[in-house]
Amino acid sequence: MKLTRHNGRAGKNGAYNPKHNDRRFDVANSEHINEKRTKKNIYWDCYTGYSSSLIRQQDKENDYSFEQIEKLYYFEHYADHIQAQNERNEKTRHTERNRTVDDLLTNNKTCPEESIYQIGTVDESVSGEILAKIANEFFSEMEEKYGSHVHILDWALHLDEGTPHIHERHVFDCKNKYGELCPQQEKALEELGIPLPDPDKKKGRNNNRKQTFDTECRKMLFRICEKNNLHLQKEPSYGGRAYLEKQDFIIEKQKEVLFEQREILAGTARAIEEREEKLRQAENAISQRENVIEKQDMLIAEKNAEIMEKHSALEEVTMKLAEVETLADEVAEQAYEKACEVVADTVRAETRKEDMKILDDYSKWLSAPERIDDKKLRNYAVKCLAILREKLLKSAKGINLLQGLDKITKTLQEPEKKNENLRQVKEKARESIRERLARGKTEADRINRERMQCEGKIKLTTKKDMEL
Repeated sequence: MKLTRHNGRAGKNGAYNPKHNDRRFDVANSEHINEKRTKKNIYWDCYTGYSSSLIRQQDKENDYSFEQIEKLYYFEHYADHIQAQNERNEKTRHTERNRTVDDLLTNNKTCPEESIYQIGTVDESVSGEILAKIANEFFSEMEEKYGSHVHILDWALHLDEGTPHIHERHVFDCKNKYGELCPQQEKALEELGIPLPDPDKKKGRNNNRKQTFDTECRKMLFRICEKNNLHLQKEPSYGGRAYLEKQDFIIEKQKEVLFEQREILAGTARAIEEREEKLRQAENAISQRENVIEKQDMLIAEKNAEIMEKHSALEEVTMKLAEVETLADEVAEQAYEKACEVVADTVRAETRKEDMKILDDYSKWLSAPERIDDKKLRNYAVKCLAILREKLLKSAKGINLLQGLDKITKTLQEPEKKNENLRQVKEKARESIRERLARGKTEADRINRERMQCEGKIKLTTKKDMEL
């Protein structure tokens, strides 16, 4: 990790104001400050010692801001110098040079110097507790070694920003040629025995005792860190960020944090957009599958309705065919009995002429258009009558005809003959029924095949959609 000790007195807006350090402003308006963690900050000043947000609230009578503390210190220690200098100005008639204690606090050369201490970065840093321990040891050693001319006025440990750090403010002073104590940095360091970085060169901006003092303070800090088992990067960084103004330094740090946070938020936003896009695609796919399934359900319903309709029609046809089958049995039985009765009655009751007439009349009766009996049966009966009529015509005697007809009647009424004749009559009548039944069976088989093929295609389509 890296150790940072950044010094400064003033920025583009003049001398630094300690209000930032003791949080004497509305922190809610600062994006880089976590208001909830501000209560954990630790504060110290040379008059009241340690304090915190809680102590301030509990003891408001003894609550003094860093700004008040510094003004009080300057008034107690440097007011006499200000008064004496103003008197000398009046004697020399240069009252325009007169100053106040407030002027000392706002002048870039006499105002307190501020140092920022930080160990590590946002990614990796020591805890606030360790930083406070190291800072306390450093301030104690600094007071012991340089306290005669370097005075720590106040410091604050900030735990409510990106990385734990400390703001510390101090003043360099010594007596002037008149014996008056006043803020003067270079003279104070000279009395402390701090040499120039290069004693052979002329004192100036790039060769002054403050540079040596900062180097000694840096060495002291590293030694204290090593004593606390912290091994830090020792190569110093000059220029650039090392010499940024106080507020610019803080802002630069916070910009890094904000940039990283924005990068994280941007990545999170992109991930959310990608997930939302995937969800939309999944919803569209589900909607399309639902539409396919709905269409398939409608198709299945239509096919089932069609199949049920054809089944109903088939059942109706089957019932009609069964009725026709029964009718064929009844007509065949009645026609056969009727034929036998007609033959017997004609032979017994009439002469050949009358028999012929009866046969002709019966043939006409069977051939009448209004008959509703089976046509094949009627044609068959007419054919039988025609055969009988032909035989009667060939008979020489009526008695022989009667005897022959008696024999025919008896023969027709014999069980074996009767059953055989009925079978033939029924067989003829059933031929058309069998044909219709065969056609009905073929139609039913075709309907079943179509239904099975349709259901198979729908199941296959549904399975592929589910796999997708």
